[in-house]
Amino acid sequence: MMDWNNVLATRSSRMKASEIRELLKLLDQPDIISFAGGIPDPALFPAEAFKDAFSDALTTQASAALQYSVSEGYKPLRDWIAGEMGKIGIPCAAENILITSGSQQALDYLGKLMLSPKDTALVGWPTYLGALGAFNAYEPNYDRLDPKGNRAATDFAAAAEAAGGRVKFAYLSVDFANPTGETLDRAAREAVIDLADEMDIAIIEDAAYQTLRFDGEPIPPILALEIQRKGSIEACRTLYCGSFSKSLAPGLRVGWICAAHEIISRLVLMKQAADLHSSTVNQIVTHKVASTMFEPHVAKLRSTYMARRDHLLAALAREMPEGVDWTRPEGGMFVWVTLPKAMDGADLLAQSLKTERVAFVPGRAFYADGSNGNTLRLSFSCANEPQIDEGMKRLGRLIRANR
Repeated sequence: MMDWNNVLATRSSRMKASEIRELLKLLDQPDIISFAGGIPDPALFPAEAFKDAFSDALTTQASAALQYSVSEGYKPLRDWIAGEMGKIGIPCAAENILITSGSQQALDYLGKLMLSPKDTALVGWPTYLGALGAFNAYEPNYDRLDPKGNRAATDFAAAAEAAGGRVKFAYLSVDFANPTGETLDRAAREAVIDLADEMDIAIIEDAAYQTLRFDGEPIPPILALEIQRKGSIEACRTLYCGSFSKSLAPGLRVGWICAAHEIISRLVLMKQAADLHSSTVNQIVTHKVASTMFEPHVAKLRSTYMARRDHLLAALAREMPEGVDWTRPEGGMFVWVTLPKAMDGADLLAQSLKTERVAFVPGRAFYADGSNGNTLRLSFSCANEPQIDEGMKRLGRLIRANR
């Protein structure tokens, strides 16, 4: 038999199974109460609207919908996205938009474009584990990005040089971040721009949850703040990654990158080499649905998810023992729980699946160095009120037993 290790690239050793993707398999077990997957509630998908849009696309635009298309993406969809970006303070044109197969592909492309082996990516502690998975293939090092109190740029640069490369970008999600649910205030966003300007590095702004604000005042995206400083998107170093996965439907795999045309043109070449273009028919139907019902549909999502967040926060306050803390997000899908230091989220999950039948995501996977095992992530997007009440009752009971 062939020994595949003889032909695999060194980067393959850094490709690990996603803990979340593995936990999603538990959703097929009817007795599991799951707070694991950060996925939208399928009951809220605008299925009828997509059914009509697919029918129309295959009736009136079949030759285009089923054909090869341009790598940049379907022009009407890019025009619509550009209009929406303008509403949040990011004036741009279709030429500043690249359609990707979900924002996950965007992260993979950006890692591939900028990271050489031993280069450093600045990331949150914790950060989205899908970003770590995307970047890991390009063999980087990681350093801790803390916009509320960053180290000096010279310290970051020296550490990267000592590790054999240089800092290439800062990656962060500023609104209702996965996994913590926390939002970065305006001063911290400005500080990230200051740091990036001083170091001459890129900023990757992951905006997957930006539309799901329940309360509090909206804060301009980092790219919007940078445009205010520099006058035009063409002068900016921020790359904004958006997605329809949390707002419309994840199965269509439609996301986008918004950035200066210089970097979009390079990403287009990467898209051509990777998969030519994202699904044409999916882009057409996404445009049809988004352009006719985006705002009222997202308003429905906000109302539903806000009620679930409120119910989860109340259940945590009622059921969790002393010594357990959690975040209070203004939107999104997640609450981040910090356990007493002696506890380990992975051990707790193993026990929970055996005895309490409650699923969640252990926090260690969200740290680039595998630290902070006494954390876990709860998603409230797919849990109804009885499930939240019973799930937190069981989880609280298990935590008490392990103290």
